[in-house]
Amino acid sequence: MKQYNHWRLEGDTDQVLWLAFDRQNASVNTINREVMEELSDVMDMLANSTDYKGVVIVSAKKHGFIAGADISQFGKFKNIEEGVDLLRQGQLIFDKIENLKIPTVALIDGFCLGGGLELALACRYRVVEEGAKTRLGLPEVKLGIHPGWGGTVRLPRLIGAPQAFNMILSGHTVSGKAAAKLGLADAAVPKRHLISAAKCYALQSAKPRQLSKLNQVINNKIARTVLAAYLRKKLRAKASPEHYPAPFQVIDNWEQWGIYGNTPMEKEAKTCGKLFFSETSENLVRVFFLQERLKGLAKESRFAPQHVHVIGAGTMGGDIAAWCALQGMRVTLQDREAKFIAPAIKRAYVLFKEKLKEPYLVQKAMDRLLPDIAGLGISRADVIIEAIYENLPAKQALFKSLESQAKPQAILATNTSSILLDDINSVMRMPERLVGIHFFNPVAKMLLVEVVQGDRTDANVIEKALAFARKIDRLPLPVKSSPGFLVNRVLMPYLLQSVEMLEEGIPAVTLDKAMTDFGMPMGPVALADTVGLDVCLSVATYLGKYFDTAVPARLTALVEQGKLGRKTGEGFYKYTKAGKQIKSKAEAYEKPLTDISDRLVLRMLDESFACLREGVVADADLLDAGMIFGTGFAPFRGGPIRYARTKGIRELFELFVRLQQARGEKIKQITEWEA
Repeated sequence: MKQYNHWRLEGDTDQVLWLAFDRQNASVNTINREVMEELSDVMDMLANSTDYKGVVIVSAKKHGFIAGADISQFGKFKNIEEGVDLLRQGQLIFDKIENLKIPTVALIDGFCLGGGLELALACRYRVVEEGAKTRLGLPEVKLGIHPGWGGTVRLPRLIGAPQAFNMILSGHTVSGKAAAKLGLADAAVPKRHLISAAKCYALQSAKPRQLSKLNQVINNKIARTVLAAYLRKKLRAKASPEHYPAPFQVIDNWEQWGIYGNTPMEKEAKTCGKLFFSETSENLVRVFFLQERLKGLAKESRFAPQHVHVIGAGTMGGDIAAWCALQGMRVTLQDREAKFIAPAIKRAYVLFKEKLKEPYLVQKAMDRLLPDIAGLGISRADVIIEAIYENLPAKQALFKSLESQAKPQAILATNTSSILLDDINSVMRMPERLVGIHFFNPVAKMLLVEVVQGDRTDANVIEKALAFARKIDRLPLPVKSSPGFLVNRVLMPYLLQSVEMLEEGIPAVTLDKAMTDFGMPMGPVALADTVGLDVCLSVATYLGKYFDTAVPARLTALVEQGKLGRKTGEGFYKYTKAGKQIKSKAEAYEKPLTDISDRLVLRMLDESFACLREGVVADADLLDAGMIFGTGFAPFRGGPIRYARTKGIRELFELFVRLQQARGEKIKQITEWEA
């Protein structure tokens, strides 16, 4: 039997061919041109062979089926035509799978994404592992493109347009069990039954799933026109076609060409090929690689923590403890009294139910999270995280006590959002043990964790902290211990600028709309209310001591009145008891919204360049990653520094100077940005 670099072929006694994908020199399966060419050769052999009754395509890797296309090849296309050609060739190869006379089965255990799912869709059957780690999806829109190897055609054919577009337009993934309910998978079984189930489908030739009559009707031209209009309206509420053109292109293609015949495939390849060269795609692909860089930090570390002890069961501490337990850690949660720990345990239960679904998995997670008033977990923990209130003497006293109780090799970490590490560790016998592990709220949703290094922090401790962040599936960002670290340092001037503009008479809703139009997930006024105005005031006051920035009077007044934002029912906006913003009548604003977004973004850029000059992060890429994953800075713009370089640093700086002059502020020098 012919040998291949990336595929292993093995026939069994029942005449089933097991086609194992094992990408050479890679830990994860991804598809590139050579992989496709070899697959095409295998399919040609099978089309002319009578030796086999069925084929099972399986991964030979330890983890996952196929992660999708090799994204590194995106940047190698010289022009649109080359991109379209690669996509069209891929479609034709998958057509060979679909056209085989013998049954084809995709055996899926773990992730099956993008091009991997498109390959599986070309098979006659799909058998998936039912566990929580199995995820199927077409996340291409998150890279600024849409599926290009038949996904936008075959998925609606299989499960119907409404359910298919629910997955494609959002890029969301579904579990193995959910895939079976949708009809995307033919069977979801425990891991121990995967091989026998796949073999059964390969030999028995069960009738493939048929599209329901309703979904068949939805695919006629009139129904497509009606549903397409509805989908566009729904999509526009979440994204702009100017910023994220890919999902809108999927709808356009489907409305115009449907899902049958060769034309839909050809149009899919053509429009996807064009999207490769859009600014949105270039930036989102860059964001993908920024994320991979963060994931790769401390990759070689052998640190394998099992037990985490969290001190302080408030919102942050309790949610950090719950997240660590969700990720499989044994966690002890300490506070002064049981009444302070109980609310955190209740929130953890809600999180576990939402994420794990299965009652037995929820119970296992609850069993890993233990209240610990006495602090018995301190001496056993591999990682100790302090999450008490922001008070220097209190933190100093705590860490002075902890270093004598903790294991010598345990990480001693503070979740402080503002206090300098070298102020806290000044009372410790071994100050090099202290590291910052700064989570963001809400812990379960915010991917970024700032790993903060003080002047005395040992490099080995930093590496362990980075490794710990990856063990709990967060993105670690190494930052220097300086006021506000990175995210708060850049974000706070932006928020304070918005409050100053409120005081100038610009309506809150107008400010927020200007920034959501720019691409932010939430406007600055709504964000301040969500963070909590008391928190904003505390951080602003603290940073003001270092950077000589004034705190707006309106912010101080609202805090003094107890109007702290969403959590108290009123801040800059008013809220219902459920925390939903009460919409007020829109006030007229005659000037362009870009005047507002320019002022706010330029303020953020100015602080970003200051952080680069001061070495708060190692380079511009890390700064962009921090602001995207820590604040939601418009991903399609690539981050603050990427945005400045794209638009022109000198042009933006000159605009910033004009705005400074108009307000009588001290004028900066271009070298402060260009450096």
